[in-house]
Amino acid sequence: MHFKETDLPGIGRKYWLHTRSGEHLVIVIHNDERRDLFHMESGDSPEELGDMVSLVTLDDDEARAVAAIVGGMTYKPTFQDEREVMLEGLLIEWLRIEPHSESIGRSIGELNIRQATGAVILAVVEKNRTKQFNPGPDYTFTAGATVVVAGERDQIKLLKQLLSNGRL
Repeated sequence: MHFKETDLPGIGRKYWLHTRSGEHLVIVIHNDERRDLFHMESGDSPEELGDMVSLVTLDDDEARAVAAIVGGMTYKPTFQDEREVMLEGLLIEWLRIEPHSESIGRSIGELNIRQATGAVILAVVEKNRTKQFNPGPDYTFTAGATVVVAGERDQIKLLKQLLSNGRL
């Protein structure tokens, strides 16, 4: 995660966040208390901004409400433990293939995912929103894809490591 802060004379202040997923969030806080949130795609390098995906403008009260929600002041998830007990240890997780993942360009079979981790890949949603349910061993991972997996906590931990590092 990279974070920058810049004064904008006569306007306010700009904050720039490069996320682990390779996207950018630019927040401009105007002197009139208005906030602009820009969701940007990644560019050709981590420092370079791509195209704008969306823009949201918030007034001061709206910005404070969003900050409380995102910061966990109004809700802290506790469902994880309940879900694990309800499904007797089975977890279902959504994992994103980050741009720096060593699994990019490699297949499920090549990584030997099921045998190496015990986890199961239920579905994959590509960055362009195409979906593949129950992908076979020939499926090749791409940057930005979201992988829906099932397994026990330790199995999913191993799978995250395998997807990130390309090995255990």
